[in-house]
Amino acid sequence: MEFLLGLDEAGRGPLAGPVCAGCVILSEDFPVEILKDSKKLTPKKRQIAEAAIKEKCCWGIGLVDHEEIDKINILNASMKAMKLAFEMMMKKLPSWCEKNALPVPSPEQLSAITDGTKCPDISCKVRCEPKADGKYYCVMAASIIAKEERDRIMIEYDKKYPEYGYARHKGYPTPEHKKICRQTGPSPIQRLTFKY
Repeated sequence: MEFLLGLDEAGRGPLAGPVCAGCVILSEDFPVEILKDSKKLTPKKRQIAEAAIKEKCCWGIGLVDHEEIDKINILNASMKAMKLAFEMMMKKLPSWCEKNALPVPSPEQLSAITDGTKCPDISCKVRCEPKADGKYYCVMAASIIAKEERDRIMIEYDKKYPEYGYARHKGYPTPEHKKICRQTGPSPIQRLTFKY
């Protein structure tokens, strides 16, 4: 029996905040019709899907903050976040398998697929594929939990730094965000190696 897990990240493009990754093994009875690429779902549908994923599936989240992004660059930070998400998911896997009356897989029985053109360094077979978040349900699920987690973090940052409007644009390089940074200066969670 082989277990397929999906990996994806949210937050490569923003000028502020962390990059967040998700890792998901879908349950056999998961209602895949509720899944799509996270960017193509409304916030309400993403929240419904996230709740179902966290209830039924084996999942993990990984975060790399803005300071480390500046130190190791966004690509390496994204790979690290995926590795952290995978490691969190692996810690949950034995109890999830027991709950679902499944044998705990060996590393040889695990395979991963990730969105993009570079694979993270994880302890199972992994392949990367551009646009995987629009083709594979497990990658869609990973993208959904990553995006929801990151959005929540940015909404919390908005409460600390309301002048930057993080609840609205989530740190992405909107004209509003760039203008605020130029006028006010960078916020404490700004990625200083990114162009404004």
